Amino acid sequence: MSSIMSTFEVQNLFSVKGKVALVTGGSRGIGKMISTGFVKNGAKVYISSRTAKDCEETAKELNALGPGTCIALPADLQKYEEVERLVKELASRESVLHILVNNAGAAWGSTLDEFPASQKRDAAFTKVLTLNLQRVFTLTQKLLPLLRAAAATSRNGRTYDDPARIINASPLSLPPSCAPADCFRQIGSIEGLAVPDHETYAYSASKAALHHLSRHLGGRLGWEGVTSNTIACGFFESKMTAYTLATSGDPLLASTPAQRFGKPEDVAGTALFLASPAASWINGATITLDGGLLLSGGGLKRQALNQLPKL
Repeated sequence: MSSIMSTFEVQNLFSVKGKVALVTGGSRGIGKMISTGFVKNGAKVYISSRTAKDCEETAKELNALGPGTCIALPADLQKYEEVERLVKELASRESVLHILVNNAGAAWGSTLDEFPASQKRDAAFTKVLTLNLQRVFTLTQKLLPLLRAAAATSRNGRTYDDPARIINASPLSLPPSCAPADCFRQIGSIEGLAVPDHETYAYSASKAALHHLSRHLGGRLGWEGVTSNTIACGFFESKMTAYTLATSGDPLLASTPAQRFGKPEDVAGTALFLASPAASWINGATITLDGGLLLSGGGLKRQALNQLPKL
């Protein structure tokens, strides 16, 4: 009985110690927050992003935190050959991959009449769908041998005690052609759950498709000991969102019932849960992490805030 009861202890239920993870878009923003959570809890984390300098700087910073380790593997995931190179490099270093976090993404915004209305805009639409959706599939497909190998280490008869994990998470990405006033609710993949109040057609469509792809992958790979879940993120404070906070922070906050923005611990804790033994029976789920923003139906009116009790 004592050995059974020990599995209920936090250090066992939520442990990622010794696991190998790859986090795309892991050098900044939400990807960095998730990577930090993994490293601080003893995982070996590979981070990838388009800019080698950012990857190396983040890896150095996280290695100083410990007790886990962080290794930079920069790659431009827009390009198919870069996905192949990243997978080849990772496979030369590791025989298993316990956790894959698909976090890299792109966004673009424009009015319905103008987007896409030229070859340039059409390319932008393709860029968003390629990175946010197609490359998630491509990278996951190429990494299946390592994910299956990780799952096999926990096989127990016909089941898996600690499956390999695919976690699809999306950072806030501001479309470069949106005016700040139109973009203050550009809030990651919760745009795949509800129609946004601004014109980011490619982005919201890609996120809705990603949620369904995640479920489809979970239904197919769950039989092989690989689960697939999604974190639908709201607005998180970071260097990437500093401009939005400065120009539109007040109305965004007024739309959030929790009356605060996301903290690194919020998304890191959610990812740690999904990657840990505690979530071994969760597959195909989408966790909304937005402080209740979607529940507000567009947010409280500013005058309504004056009626709230003062604390």
